[in-house]
Amino acid sequence: MSKPVVATTSLAGCFGCHMSILDIDERILDLIELVEFDKSPINDIKTFSRECDIGLIEGGCCNSENVEVLRDFRKHCKTLILVGECAIMGGLPALRNNIPIKECLEEAYLNSPSVTENEERIIPNDDELPIILNKVYPCQEIVKIDYYLPGCPPRADLIWETLVALIEGRKPKLDYELIKYD
Repeated sequence: MSKPVVATTSLAGCFGCHMSILDIDERILDLIELVEFDKSPINDIKTFSRECDIGLIEGGCCNSENVEVLRDFRKHCKTLILVGECAIMGGLPALRNNIPIKECLEEAYLNSPSVTENEERIIPNDDELPIILNKVYPCQEIVKIDYYLPGCPPRADLIWETLVALIEGRKPKLDYELIKYD
């Protein structure tokens, strides 16, 4: 019997949720026995090579590339799981949502104290760069999502229990002990 296939990606976030996946510690060896990874920074596979059973998404959508990647995951994954607050609510990147894009770009490329190499005062604008969206969107505003794992980042045990439940064909139980923050 073939193993379930898992894919992961990081959109507009800090990669902390992927670190939480790695924080399952020695259980990562058990996970490798239970699943195969396809497109993921965990194995450095850049494109889907087959359909996947589970897709784990961290980060929200702040640009056109994030939206494209998210839609590609929805297309290739039977079950999509949002991992962390950035994916669920936009997280820290969404702090820019009440500031006009023009002001954000000017601060980043023209007015920031760390800008020292931009004498021409140019804001990057190339056709190869992703288009910045008017705000950071939570993933469920772009595609249908099946499960949500809260936290910043979610606890490793929550990720582990959710993956194992889905692999075993059970509905994940989000017990208080797995999601509490005290």
